[in-house]
Amino acid sequence: MGNCIQTLSERVTLIASDETWIEGNAIQQLHTTSQLAGMRHVAGMPDLHPGRGYPVGAAFFSCGRLYPALIGGDIGCGMALWTTGIDARKASPDKLEKKLGDLDAPLDDSWQPLVSALAPADAGYRQALGTIGGGNHFAELQRIDDIYDPQAVAALRLDVRQLVLLVHSGSRGLGGSILEDHIRRHGHGGLEQGSADCLAYLAQHDGALRYAEANRQLIARRMLGRLGTRGEQVLDVHHNLVTPAVIHGESGWLHRKGATPSDSGLVVIPGSRGDFSYLAAPVPDPASLYSLAHGAGRKWMRSECKDRLFKRYTPAQLSRTRLGSHVVCQDKHLIYEEAPEAYKPVDSIIASLQQAGLLTVLAKLRPVLTYKTRGGSC
Repeated sequence: MGNCIQTLSERVTLIASDETWIEGNAIQQLHTTSQLAGMRHVAGMPDLHPGRGYPVGAAFFSCGRLYPALIGGDIGCGMALWTTGIDARKASPDKLEKKLGDLDAPLDDSWQPLVSALAPADAGYRQALGTIGGGNHFAELQRIDDIYDPQAVAALRLDVRQLVLLVHSGSRGLGGSILEDHIRRHGHGGLEQGSADCLAYLAQHDGALRYAEANRQLIARRMLGRLGTRGEQVLDVHHNLVTPAVIHGESGWLHRKGATPSDSGLVVIPGSRGDFSYLAAPVPDPASLYSLAHGAGRKWMRSECKDRLFKRYTPAQLSRTRLGSHVVCQDKHLIYEEAPEAYKPVDSIIASLQQAGLLTVLAKLRPVLTYKTRGGSC
């Protein structure tokens, strides 16, 4: 049961099976991070991969100090799952894509009352609200492919006859500006708990969480409107954030960077744009710092993707996947950077979490149409 929870050192745990491929540099970043002042424990998820100095796909528990750089610039990045009224049997990717049109432009004036109701008033970056952004962010219409717990799925009012919508986005430029300001003023040394600077950062951080949640809701509502349907939010979970926590009887700060909380209800763990996603019920466990993988996890650096793939695939070929889904991505660099081949198989990630006893899978979701960008501003 717990053979996938590996103890690498007194402070470092890795959730992965022997078959899970994890880059050595990511493991080294885990160990380096575990030596930060006040750091009690670090846990790597099976989707662990190297980040800019700090690993992605990990959770970090510290006492007395918190570290904004561990969370990164996309504070509040996360996943939201919505129902739709779209008939799954009749859903045509081509027709859906045509209806969606371009979602890169700012929301028009008709949206401003809802924007004002959802987003923090003083956050700024209002023009980016309702837009997905670049990198690995996406919005995806999905079909419920398999149900493993019919009762749990029915309780969520999910209907196998209708598509669902998964939105992955965050705080856009707002979170990046907060981190940039913090690093300029404080570097990477973290913030002393209770200090004025720490309290100021936490206030900004919480505003970015609200912004990110509002952004996902606006993206979903925008897409549902374009598609001429209605829907309801099933879940919304952040995977880049810091929260107060008590672990093994000690009070401190739980940082997550690309790690889904396992103590906040149901989650969706997506694969690459050419792979399945999984709806799951987490099993909270302090061994994983109450966290799970947030996706499949990269296995190739962005900078090497195009060189590896451009002789094998044209951008047009990459806009169709092995599962029959379509991908809207008219950025010729991004479509290579986000190719399914650049990611680990999501089934291997889910298997590691299951073997570690950290989740129960409720349903498997198949991509139908993935929207990234029409090639405009991300």
